[in-house]
Amino acid sequence: MNCKLSVNINKIALLRNSRGNNVPNLIQFAKDCESYGADGITVHPRPDERHIKYSDVYELKENVQTELNIEGYPDERFLKMVCEVKPHQCTLVPDAPGALTSDNGWDTIKHQTFLSEIIHRLHEHQIRVSLFINPDKELLDKALLTGSDRIEFYTGPYAHDYSQNKEYAIHTYANAANYCNEIGLGINAGHDLNLDNLKYFKDHINNLLEVSIGHALVKDALYYGIENTIGMYKRLLK
Repeated sequence: MNCKLSVNINKIALLRNSRGNNVPNLIQFAKDCESYGADGITVHPRPDERHIKYSDVYELKENVQTELNIEGYPDERFLKMVCEVKPHQCTLVPDAPGALTSDNGWDTIKHQTFLSEIIHRLHEHQIRVSLFINPDKELLDKALLTGSDRIEFYTGPYAHDYSQNKEYAIHTYANAANYCNEIGLGINAGHDLNLDNLKYFKDHINNLLEVSIGHALVKDALYYGIENTIGMYKRLLK
């Protein structure tokens, strides 16, 4: 089974915003990514809209032909937008409002009731839900109880440890993935996955459904071009 590649276009929006106009054109870039083989588009609007703007999300919904994945912390403004846009998937992350980037998963033990109520609301709009999470069995058990359809493994620690000891780096994730398969949680992954460490991760995670990659992919596109880069990532996921 091939794992799907969702391209996170936050960095393209950041580049656009730096000049205060519409260059590069975010919507056209998303459409081009799809034409080059991306299986989906991911965006993560922040409260300060420093890259993806809320207005972008509505326009992307009208133009994305593959799958639209919206990530974010579920405050009321975010949830209202998601329920109006109705993306294919909503990935809930526990970021504080001023967070630079996602750097940890949900404490599903502490926040089980909170997450259950939000997921029920999203399910009423037929939106698939994924929870950003660390590879821990107890957290996965509680994630299942929230009603979430999938989890997205926070892979920052894997990427950090990969260059030193890749067997050690993958061990916890592989075990957690096997447990997800046992209890019926779909598996996504994201954060610091790149051309060096992606294939090893994919090869050791049974039934990996989707990865979302932005920062590393855009960096690689500076050297290889976006069409070539998407092809390179896709080949690693076969």
